This record gives sequence, structure tokens and C-alpha cells, in this order.
Amino acid sequence: MMKLDGAISPENTLFVLLCFEGPDVYSTAGGLGTRVSELSEALATQGYTTHLIFIGDPNKPALETRVDGRLILERWSQWVSKYYPNGVYDGEEQKLYDYNESVPHHIYSEIVRPAVDAGKTVVIMGEDWHTAEVMCRISDLLYWFNVRQKVLLLWNLNSLMSLHRVNWGRLNYVSTLCTVSKYMKHKMWDLSVNPLVIPNGIPSRHLEPVDKEAVARLRAIVRRDNPQRLFLFKIGRFDPDKRWLMAIEAVARLKNAGYPVTLFVRGGIEPHGIEVFQRAYSLGLSIRDVMLAQRPPSLDQCMEAIEQAEPADVYNLRFFLPEEFVRTTYAAADATLANSGHEPFGLVALEVMAAQGIAVTGSTGEDYAISFENAIVTETDDPDEIVGYLLYLRRHQAEQERIRYGGYHTARQFLWDRVIENLVGKLEFLARKQDINLVSAHETVTEPAGNKDGQEEVVSEEAVEPAHVVGNLAG
Repeated sequence: MMKLDGAISPENTLFVLLCFEGPDVYSTAGGLGTRVSELSEALATQGYTTHLIFIGDPNKPALETRVDGRLILERWSQWVSKYYPNGVYDGEEQKLYDYNESVPHHIYSEIVRPAVDAGKTVVIMGEDWHTAEVMCRISDLLYWFNVRQKVLLLWNLNSLMSLHRVNWGRLNYVSTLCTVSKYMKHKMWDLSVNPLVIPNGIPSRHLEPVDKEAVARLRAIVRRDNPQRLFLFKIGRFDPDKRWLMAIEAVARLKNAGYPVTLFVRGGIEPHGIEVFQRAYSLGLSIRDVMLAQRPPSLDQCMEAIEQAEPADVYNLRFFLPEEFVRTTYAAADATLANSGHEPFGLVALEVMAAQGIAVTGSTGEDYAISFENAIVTETDDPDEIVGYLLYLRRHQAEQERIRYGGYHTARQFLWDRVIENLVGKLEFLARKQDINLVSAHETVTEPAGNKDGQEEVVSEEAVEPAHVVGNLAG
């Protein structure tokens, strides 16, 4: 094993992130879009040239640069997306076919080859099952052109969806598998693979103080002259894994026990939402829909809409929630119910902590949560567990403040800058295993990328398929 001089740095390394989702509204369907958008921006802010190749809005530029040109957004398959206007997963199979067919040649000819000629290491990271096949094809193509050994390939699992479509033997052979929590690592053991754990993160803006006056105003609106009223919040997809029914049952039991309570709900369009509200009605909870025409609304407009709504046990917030309002609600609520039964990581709970709120989590992928230290951790699906813990906090005011402080301290450890330090440490380990010479800034490389004889490889037009690649870049 050769002794390596140097380390991963913006001068010798660039990143390529592959994902179906991305920063466009068209491209965001859940936490995955948020993850890659924030990770790519954090890498670029640290100085790394970073390409994010995703299924982008067909009406936006095919190529866009941000962060002083270091973040390069490449909106892929736009010529397909224009026939499917309803978001990233509309026309999913057609987009997937185009992505698999065209991305590998583009990465080799436009990114890897110039980088290797300049003496740089390329890190390619794929996200979730949609990129499993393209990662394998990229590895094969780079091997063909004798540059595979100069590139680090990582593939990250955020979700257990569609794992039957992944060729695990092949993917595990050509890339280093990663995931976001120890819980997910253990899940992947069942697939006979052993991934590295690199957690999710949050941007530094989430640690900015929430406006205290806004928090006080929202609490006053919710409590309606009753300071004893419990204020709860739940946000996420209407998915049974999120344990919405457990949350609704807990609210009903609090009400029936004589404790006034108000729950803010922000779900999605999933059909499970019908079951959730039917259960709420059957348990005697009153529900009010709150709607706003403005998109995005301001913090004041959100509060005014809620203030004008009739009193209710459950407010169904049927409008886009701006980040400022969400963070204000996290801070103002007595607790945010992130009590999932299956959670790969639990980003919502971490965001609650960053806003100095109290998160009620599940006990799966939330590695960072310690019950009654920085969060409330539920270990069953019994609604009485939530009820009992909330009433405990009600009786122990000092515990509330201690948990809020502990949660905020925990959130600071999961800033994207900290996560990138974790990532870079693992990359240097992988580079050593792969005998990659991490060239220092003062060193130069004289050998160009080429064939095994050291001669520069001439690639025919047929091999690169320029018309297909240009078609994608041009949208």
C-alpha cells in the first residue's frame, strides 16, 4: 500500500451528485431533494466544484451555476420532462431510461476526463434506487477508458423503497455503499451488504434564533386566552410509517382527560390522509381547514389566517408553509410529533431541535435523539406513551427548557459543514484503499487520462453519442 501525501481538498477534488430529485419545485417531492440541494450547496460553499445532475424543471435553463460558479446544476432529461408536467416522478420510467442511457458518457467526457487530466480526484455520489443502475454503468465506462481507479464511487440509501430493483451484487462491487443512520445500516445487513454511515445534516441558517415576538404571538393565537392549552404540531407525508393515527389518538385522549389541546397538521396529498381525518372525526375532534391563496405567504399572513379561523382541536394547514413559519411553530409548540415507526434518519426532529423546539421522535433512525435529554423518544405505538410524556413535561417546566437547550446543542453537531468533515474522513480512507494519490496544490500531474499504454484515448463520436448528450443539456 503506497504512502499517500496530501488530503482531500477543494484544490484536488471535485464532486458529482446524482439524484432524481433536486432544488427545483418541479424536482422536490420529499426530503431527498432537500438533502442533495443543501449538501451540494454546502460543498460548493467550502470551495469544492460540485455538479448536481437531477431531473429538473423543463422550463428552466439546462445548465445553471451558483455559489460563484462552483455549484453547477445540470437539469437532466428536460426533453422528457416537458411531456410530464406534474413533477419529478411523473413519467418516472421514461426519465429513468434516459438518465441511465445518457448520464454515464456525459460524466466521463465532460467531467471525469478533464478533471483527471488536471490531476484531480472525482467523487461521484448516487442517491437511492434510481441511481443504482447508472452508477454501475458509470463504473464500467470509466474502467473501459482506464480512469476508474482515479474516481471514488459512493452510493447512498435514504429509503427502503424499490430495493427489489437494485442489483446488489453488482452495485456493491463497483461502489462503496453508504446510508444515513445505524438503523438503516442494520436494515441493509439483511441484503448482505455493509454500508458506511454518513448522516444527514442541516444548513447553518437553521441555527439562527427564531423571533421571540413571533413565537409569543403564535402561542397567544393558539391558546386563545387559555394558557393551559397544549400546542402540538405534526408535519410530514400522510404515510402510515409516520404514525399519524397514534398522534391523533393521543390528542383525543388528552382532550377526553380534560386537557385542552390544539394540533397543527401539515400533511401531503397521500390517501392515508383521509383515514387520518376520519379517525379524528370519529374520536370527537373538531377540525378546521386553513387555506391561503398567497404562495408563498409571509409569516404574518400565516398567523392572520389561523387567527381568523374558528376554534378547533385540529387545524389542517392546507397551504404552503414558508420556512420562517415552520421554524416559528417548532419553537412555539409544546412539542412537535415526529413519532415515526420507521424513519431512516429523522430530519424533521433535527430541524425542531435547531429551532429550540421539543421533538417527540420514534426510535429507529434518529441516532441523535436521547430521551429526556434532547428530545422525547417513543418506543411503542401506544398513544398513551405520548400522553404520558407530554403530561410529564407539563408538570416539570424546568425539564422543558433543558430539553430545548440539549436539542439545540445536538443540532449544532449536525450542520452540513460537520457532516462534510465526516464524509471527507471516509473519502480519505477509501482513497487510500484505492491507491489514489491525493495530489497537493503544489504538485503537478504529467500523465493524461488515456489507455493502458499511457497514450491519450481518442473517443469516436459514436462512442460519446454527442447528439444525445447535447440534447439533454439543451433540454
